[in-house]
Amino acid sequence: MQLRLSRPDAVIFDMDGLLLDSERLALALHEQAASDLGLRWDHDISLKMVGLNSRDSAHILTEAFGADYPLDALNARFGELYERAIQAGSIPLKPFVRELLQRLEALRIPCAVATSTRRVRAEAKLSHAKLLPQFKALACGDEVLRGKPHPEIYELAAQRVGAQPTRCLALEDSNAGVRAAVSAGMKVVMVPDLLRPDADIRRLGVPAVESLRDVLAALS
Repeated sequence: MQLRLSRPDAVIFDMDGLLLDSERLALALHEQAASDLGLRWDHDISLKMVGLNSRDSAHILTEAFGADYPLDALNARFGELYERAIQAGSIPLKPFVRELLQRLEALRIPCAVATSTRRVRAEAKLSHAKLLPQFKALACGDEVLRGKPHPEIYELAAQRVGAQPTRCLALEDSNAGVRAAVSAGMKVVMVPDLLRPDADIRRLGVPAVESLRDVLAALS
């Protein structure tokens, strides 16, 4: 079924897995960091961290591997590897990102980002991708008390872009992010990356599309 969208007052994008094809790289570098340190790792457990901030991801790891799991060492090694990838420009865009942003600019619809990534890293990633000037506002994981799936980050993004949440369109790839945007009262479209829609997302009737091309077509 063709996606149909009414004109929103603003569009709020997730970043990793939606704008940037970064989730696979992040999972691979987490696994490499664990291997470098001789630590246990499990791909299925790491998938549970998709869309979450660092605090909630840490909880998942300690729950899986124990309270003595050396998170600080893991995060430090991952940070080294990931920053190197960012500086090298190794994170590609997802398909149709630039086209959609150009279309929204032509329609004079402001855009914001709501990402679980902390601000300094989010700005670096968007800057290297030459996307940062396209967004009127960012709401980042270290600027809220409660991460996705809580709606706080989407409410903050709407506030910063100057729009009512119920008048915003949110674009997300993760189940946690979809739950956050729905709880904020937004119209949501899911563009799955690593994860398919969970049963509760399907029950909510959130449309899931193959790529941002479908969103571009719906706004054209």
